[in-house]
Amino acid sequence: MPGQPAARRTVLKGAALAGAAGLGVAACSTESKLGHAETPTPTAPVELGVPEEVPVGGSKLYREQRVVVSCPAKGQYKAFSAQCTHAGCLLDKVEDNVGNCPCHGSRFDTTTGTVTHGPATVPLPSVPVRVEGGKLIAGPDA
Repeated sequence: MPGQPAARRTVLKGAALAGAAGLGVAACSTESKLGHAETPTPTAPVELGVPEEVPVGGSKLYREQRVVVSCPAKGQYKAFSAQCTHAGCLLDKVEDNVGNCPCHGSRFDTTTGTVTHGPATVPLPSVPVRVEGGKLIAGPDA
């Protein structure tokens, strides 16, 4: 019966490897969520700067405030959380209205918040935005 212990060892090794692989998948799940941060959008109004900083037809990332703002037409603004919905990382740049997540490569259309490239599957949450006193203000009551 020398064949049985080897077969048993093979089965046990396979089970151990499957368990380890499962932990790896759980650590970097592709199941989208609103990220690990407790608040992916501002909880109070935040001042972003002058509206002219956001080009008409373009977008601007306000990384410190965790907001990305687009300007579809002069005087019109749309804002979204700049926190990736996959694992909660902050977008690091916006080019041609596409926001980049540096952690796992997700990409978002910064004019709509929709995912253009995964692993994220959930769009960026919208954030209210308004112009007040010559400044862009984002967050609740904006």
